[in-house]
Amino acid sequence: MEGLAIVVAAIGAINWGLIGLFGLDLVAAITTAGKFGDTNVASRVVYVIFGIAGVIALVVLSANI
Repeated sequence: MEGLAIVVAAIGAINWGLIGLFGLDLVAAITTAGKFGDTNVASRVVYVIFGIAGVIALVVLSANI
């Protein structure tokens, strides 16, 4: 479970990197929400999953410090 959370958090981080560098939001493209900032239920669910995975990854990684 923790490994999966880290992988999902990494995917989310890559998505944010693509948004910052190229203005390309893969979640919006996949969920047909349109351009960055446009959301629908599917994209919001994906963003929540990324957020939860990020919190889990932080807890796991901070426990290993």
